[in-house]
Amino acid sequence: MKISELKIKKIIHRPTRQFDVEGKRIYNEFEYDLPYNASFKNNEKQRIFAKLIDLLPFFLIFYFIFHQHGFLSILYSISSVILLGTLSESTFGTTLGKKIFKIKVIDDFGNYPKITKSFCRNLLCLATFKLIFDDYIPPLNEVLKIEHTETNFTIHMNNKVCKTYIVKESQLWEIRKLLDAQIHNTIS
Repeated sequence: MKISELKIKKIIHRPTRQFDVEGKRIYNEFEYDLPYNASFKNNEKQRIFAKLIDLLPFFLIFYFIFHQHGFLSILYSISSVILLGTLSESTFGTTLGKKIFKIKVIDDFGNYPKITKSFCRNLLCLATFKLIFDDYIPPLNEVLKIEHTETNFTIHMNNKVCKTYIVKESQLWEIRKLLDAQIHNTIS
């Protein structure tokens, strides 16, 4: 069973135009199977800050200990974060920055991602990270008031492509419990 296939039963009460003898509104009850949402609010901001926390120690090491130029220190720290983040996510499901925010990375089966999938999502994260910060610098067509269509890249693109999920550590137990329940229901 996969997280993308999980369904949650949701009961919704919709009011009718009818009232009972006591004057209370009568409600119809509808039960829906909705897809499970593994994400949480404000995860985009937390992920950006987590990535910056991951970058900072490497930048400081390259800049102050190895006396590299600032630009080179940034480049070296980005490549270090990609490599160390790949190893850390595939082994522990988290990085230093994600650990501070109590975030875990899991694949569609609820496990930590394999090293190739983790490497792919870290590379894609770098690409979307650049596009997010490019949004802060207005493009020339905005400055000149030329109409254009805007593409909306987010830091979630890497998860969509690699079929991984960013979840809170507290959600991990709930997700694994749901997956186990679905497996037992499928077998029965």
